[in-house]
Amino acid sequence: MKICIAQTQSLKGKVHENIQNHLKVIEQAIKLDSDLIVFPELSITGYEPELAKALACEVNDEIFNPFQALADQHGITIGAGMPTKAKDNSEGINISMLIFQPNKARLVYSKRLLHEDELPYFVSGHQQPFLNIQGKKIALGICYETLQRAHFVNAAENNADIYIASVAKPDRGVNKAFVHFPSITREFNTPILMSNCVGYCDNFLSNGQSSVWNNQGELMGQLDQENQGILIYDTDLEKVDQFPLAPAITYTQAS
Repeated sequence: MKICIAQTQSLKGKVHENIQNHLKVIEQAIKLDSDLIVFPELSITGYEPELAKALACEVNDEIFNPFQALADQHGITIGAGMPTKAKDNSEGINISMLIFQPNKARLVYSKRLLHEDELPYFVSGHQQPFLNIQGKKIALGICYETLQRAHFVNAAENNADIYIASVAKPDRGVNKAFVHFPSITREFNTPILMSNCVGYCDNFLSNGQSSVWNNQGELMGQLDQENQGILIYDTDLEKVDQFPLAPAITYTQAS
């Protein structure tokens, strides 16, 4: 199996423009025979808590039909970040990953463990779906919760073979990840893949460095701090290849 980790930059709140960028990245992943591609946290809107309520929608919104079409036509599973309306809370908004699987109903994974800074804007999700692709069970986590031991323990107790972290992290968060993830991979003998974004998010600069660690905690591949790119992790060959994408969007934090 080939897993594609995308490192992308999003325009603040520009859903349609960001979807077009996603589709280009997915098409590149398809050319490289990827079976799964995962994008950073809230990748379709950018990590913008103050805009989340206005931008939130449902996974079955027709604007996401192109994702499902690519999944169906090419046998690829796609995980992209989007705020969604909480089903059990009419006013609540979830930080979610929309999951498009070939010829299956769409899934939503909503972040279960929120940082205290997120509590004024979001509510927690409740369910933890797992992906089963080519005999591998894949656990998903979203940013803050991926650094909480309990979240990974839950994945391990459910016999996950691989753990993927979809994040939006500045320099300090990336530094924490580079301590936590190798330790966890060694303890649980489970590879971890991290998809981070680049560019400004909310009130911070996301620091990229999307990475793959094997089950011994060894860093197998890493992207830089500024540019869009993808990592392809081949689970059969135990190797990682990296590929550049179009240059990251240039704009200021205030724009």
